[in-house]
Parts: sequence; structure tokens; C-alpha cells
Amino acid sequence: MANGQQRAQQNLEAFEVWQATQTDDDFKQIAFKGKLNRIEVAKGVGCGKSALNQNPALRKALKTLEGDLRDKGVLPPLNESAKNNADKPKQYDNTANRKLLDSKRVSALEAENIELKAKVKGLESKLERFGELNETLSEMGFMPR
Repeated sequence: MANGQQRAQQNLEAFEVWQATQTDDDFKQIAFKGKLNRIEVAKGVGCGKSALNQNPALRKALKTLEGDLRDKGVLPPLNESAKNNADKPKQYDNTANRKLLDSKRVSALEAENIELKAKVKGLESKLERFGELNETLSEMGFMPR
């Protein structure tokens, strides 16, 4: 059984082998939001996604790879705010989940509202048509009792 340092070294070697077998088109396929998709990289390397963040040598190798890909034009260049905030952790937004649920609910309600407005319009047109028919029948004296 390998200890943590040995496993970290094995993951780094596996990353280097994986990196050498990939083409620029392969990297373009797994690009996401201007970076390589960490889950896809972890699958290719055969390690957990956490290893990409927790293993300093692996994290540095991945950052170097992304820098090289940006230089080649495979990945888009970083903008100024991304460069300034690259090493800072993201601030956790505890309202993000609630906002997502609210957004989905509002969208569903808007769709239901549109459907109901269309239904009301159809029923109003039918009511208008039958109202005129009722009026005509009563004028002619054919009203049922």
C-alpha cells in the first residue's frame, strides 16, 4: 500500500503520461470556462478530482499546462480580474441554491401564466360566440325553458 507521498508522485507521473498522449483538439474538447475541466482531467489521469487541488506538484503541473495551452491559443487568455484572483479562494454564496430554486420556480410560474392566459382568451372568444347565439335564439323565440 502506497503512502500519501508515493501516491502523490504516482498521480503526478500519471498526469504527465496523460498530458503527453493528448492533442490540442483533445484539450479543446475538455475546456470549460477558459480552463480544463477538472473532472475530465481527473478521469483521464485516473485520480480523484481532489488530488488536482490537494497535490501541490500536480496543481502546479496543471497550471503550467493551462498556461502553455493559453500561449498556443488552445485556451482563451485570462482577463485581468482572473489573473488577480487566480490564487484567492472563491467566496461562498449561501444564497446561490435558493436563488437557483427561485429562478426555476419563477420560470415555471411564468410558463403556466402564459398557458392560462391563452386558455382564458379561448374561453372568452367561445363565450362571446355563444352569447351572440343565445341572443339570436331568444329574439327568434326559440329559447328552451
